[in-house]
Amino acid sequence: MTTGLNLYSIPPHRAFADALAQGLIRRFGGDPMRLARGIVLVPTNRAKRAITDAFVRASEGGLLLPRMVAVGDPELDESAGPFLDPADEADPVPPAVDPLQRRLILSRLVLAGKPGIDTAEAVRLAGDLARTLDQLLVEQVDPRAMRDVAVGELSEHWQRSLDLFEIVLNAWPRELQRLGRIDLAERRNRLLDRVARRWRDDPPGRFVCAAGITTSAPAIARLLRVVAGLSGGMVVFSGVDLGMDEAEWDMLGPFEADAVTGRRQRSLETHPQFHLKLLIERMGVQRGEIDPWKVATELDAPPARSKAIASAMMPAELTKGWSELPAAERRLSGVRALEVATPAEEAQAIALAMREALETPGRTAALVTPDRALARRVAAHCARWGLAIDDTAGQPLSSLPPGTLLLALAEAGAQAFAPLALLALLKHPLVAAGEDRLDWLEGARALDLALRGPRPAAGLVGIDAHLESLRSPAKAGVQSGEHVAGGPGPLLSQGNDQAVQGGRWAAASHWWSTAVRPLLEPVEALFAGGPAPLSALLAQLRESATVLCGDALWSRAEGRAAAALLHDLEREAGHGPALVEPASLAAMLRTLMEEIAVRPPQGGHPRLAIYGVIEARLQTADLLVLGGLNEGVWPGLPAPDPWLAPRIRAELGLPGLERRIGLAAHDLAQGLGAREVLLTRARRDAGAPTIASRFWLRLEALSGGLDRAEELEGWAREIDDPHEHLPAVRPEPCPPVALRPRLIPVTDVDRLKADPYAFYAKRMLRLRQLDPVDADPSAAWRGTAVHDVLEKWKTQDECDPQALEPRVLTMLASAHPMMRSLWQPRLIEAVRWIVREMAARPERRILDVEKDGRIDVAGVTLMGKFDRIDRLGDGTLGIVDYKTGQPPSTKAVKAGYSLQLGLLGLIAERGGFEGISGRATCFEYWSLARKGGEFGYVATPVDAGEKYGRMKPEDFVPNALERFAETAGTYLTGGAAFVAKLHPEYAPYAEYDQLMRRDEWYGRERRS
Repeated sequence: MTTGLNLYSIPPHRAFADALAQGLIRRFGGDPMRLARGIVLVPTNRAKRAITDAFVRASEGGLLLPRMVAVGDPELDESAGPFLDPADEADPVPPAVDPLQRRLILSRLVLAGKPGIDTAEAVRLAGDLARTLDQLLVEQVDPRAMRDVAVGELSEHWQRSLDLFEIVLNAWPRELQRLGRIDLAERRNRLLDRVARRWRDDPPGRFVCAAGITTSAPAIARLLRVVAGLSGGMVVFSGVDLGMDEAEWDMLGPFEADAVTGRRQRSLETHPQFHLKLLIERMGVQRGEIDPWKVATELDAPPARSKAIASAMMPAELTKGWSELPAAERRLSGVRALEVATPAEEAQAIALAMREALETPGRTAALVTPDRALARRVAAHCARWGLAIDDTAGQPLSSLPPGTLLLALAEAGAQAFAPLALLALLKHPLVAAGEDRLDWLEGARALDLALRGPRPAAGLVGIDAHLESLRSPAKAGVQSGEHVAGGPGPLLSQGNDQAVQGGRWAAASHWWSTAVRPLLEPVEALFAGGPAPLSALLAQLRESATVLCGDALWSRAEGRAAAALLHDLEREAGHGPALVEPASLAAMLRTLMEEIAVRPPQGGHPRLAIYGVIEARLQTADLLVLGGLNEGVWPGLPAPDPWLAPRIRAELGLPGLERRIGLAAHDLAQGLGAREVLLTRARRDAGAPTIASRFWLRLEALSGGLDRAEELEGWAREIDDPHEHLPAVRPEPCPPVALRPRLIPVTDVDRLKADPYAFYAKRMLRLRQLDPVDADPSAAWRGTAVHDVLEKWKTQDECDPQALEPRVLTMLASAHPMMRSLWQPRLIEAVRWIVREMAARPERRILDVEKDGRIDVAGVTLMGKFDRIDRLGDGTLGIVDYKTGQPPSTKAVKAGYSLQLGLLGLIAERGGFEGISGRATCFEYWSLARKGGEFGYVATPVDAGEKYGRMKPEDFVPNALERFAETAGTYLTGGAAFVAKLHPEYAPYAEYDQLMRRDEWYGRERRS
């Protein structure tokens, strides 16, 4: 159609960059200088490279390329060259405000309007505010128009946001005037309008081609309208559907407000053609004025592909007509689908598909996905074959080593060097990198072992005190009796020798005090000093990071990006909040780092590539893999705007939050135009089942079922399949009798009977499970703490009823606040019960508490530690065991387990406890657990009348002796094998299950 405007569109099935390059060469390549003098306007710098590569492929020799200008370039006037020389203008466009400077100023204004939030939250909100402000500027909407918008009643949340938004926007122009600058979006608008005006008044004596620009901003539309009207100008759109029915085209919108009601019909912003239609209408042209770009390339897909894509993306109201479409308009030949179980299988299959593409000389392949985790996995899989592929979308600075180091240092300071944050910092790969790295890691490992268990007191002093407390072997996690003392518990650690453990903590203390503590003291001083200027915080952070890591921290692209961020922040800090809370520094840095994409330097594989969806625009490949087609990934969830309610955005004419779905649909439609396409998705992600992308479901429904890449799914499973599963058999170690232990604590007898292998691992291999770092206080820790309180109550307070509760409160004062708030009410009630229970038994007298003893019996030494032994009114002994949980069941006692009370009675009767003698007739568990609505009760495994299946008191010790002698004769003085999980119903502890590889044989053994 001839209208005097040069408007063209390249359909999705054509390779855009190659078709454009070949078309321009045909038109202007006859005169090499004419081609070189031309100007090609493109959307992004990545598009410049794609079109440059296409010119190289099409040139078949030397070629002088036209000047390419990215209209999205922040430095548009510099990249555009002489045709936008500001020196020619009497009124030059003011410079733009630095984005980081603007961010800090806006955060200061936000803090002034919302003084209750911290600096990190203010910086985050300032980023959202800046994006909303940019949208207003790009759409050329005066922010003051919000006052004239009739939106009725808003919720309190939106009203507060709107009020603050107006306050900030009223102050922002004054800030710009003070700086003598303007917003970057406003500057770009002025430059584009200046170019349009200059070209309209004085057309350039060269060809001008605007290619692949899809942004519908008014300034862009005006420039494209001028370019289309130039005698040597042309606008080449990407994927405008020239065959769409007019009625369908009109359904998309945008719509004018009703003259009577003022309401607007909702536009179909999720449609992939909406933003193109909006651009065309803002240019003041009609779709019928656009001609097809009639240049074919070797990389094109069949023409029917474009029609099938258009059918798949039509509005939902029209999809009922799919069944009536001819087969040619529904066929997606050359498009295959791969649906696998997990993201790991998806990445493996994609890597295999790309690896297969290399088998054909000259064949190219690319992965396009918005899922950066999937991109990293694919790159890692390809690295197994020596294929280095760069992810051109880059990685956020916050996930790269320099960024994680700075965040770890800030987190450690903010958390007062809590163990997890401290160890994450000290073990960072950049810390002490070099020839001293191994010595540093040895020290970090020793400190790791020393910090196992509940969190010590805050600060470096807290670490000092904790290490000092561990110098005593009694507190080194060595179990000599029934209870574990404070400190690291017995992952698995070999060796429980007191000298070995003491040596480890001595090494940790020496390394901490000489090598680490001096480096962290400046950070602690800064973070403990209250709010400070941001520049001071950043300077100390930078200096401390340099001391820890050296210059290696700032090397490579990611290091330079981190250095640039800190430098820019320090330079602009004066424009932001006056004082910053040190605790919010890490969160603020994380927010800023996540917005900085560090892209790899050039030099990746020449025939393979990984793109983000924006980087993939105008790119092509022989095989294009579109990965991560799950809802929430492609398309992603619309990002909310915390400043403007959706209704206000619609009334102002701003893009709806759902327009990104339409852009994602357009990106997918363009990707579907490759010669060969592979669509992939995983049926679940790391945490839950996934939902297939709406685009995936549309393509499936339209085609009646996409062709499946079954061979890739099979290869992905086969490549890591060992093809032979040889599960471990149940372990039954049988060491020589001479090497078996001849000493056993009463607390290990049940373990020896029920799970002999666990006893073997603990007592012969001397393996102990390590407590987690910064662990919540475990049941064992709580039990030890209670026993310690009750011991001191007897030895220091002589069981004074008034002294027990204060001792409990003193013990809880050092506990974690959360645990204290949950445990204190229960424990106070329980110890009050103990006081009442003892007062109700005046005939009983406490002989001693917490005493070790031992006897020789059945050829071995039996050792134990009682909680309490009472002298009863009849002169016999009462053995009392405190329990913070439930006591053992009568069933376990009858089965020959839970022998602890009986064996302690045996030791007492045979004089194993110094100063105690007599016959044991009373055996009680004093449980502090809840029963009958109250905390605290007494349970006993014996009863003179044998009620409830209990054992007679006079039979209890002989029964324990008989059971113990049988067990000792079998495993300690005898040669029986230590079978794993011999009686699993009485072996509830699982610390050695992985060592014995229980999951490999347990079910099979049980079935047999």
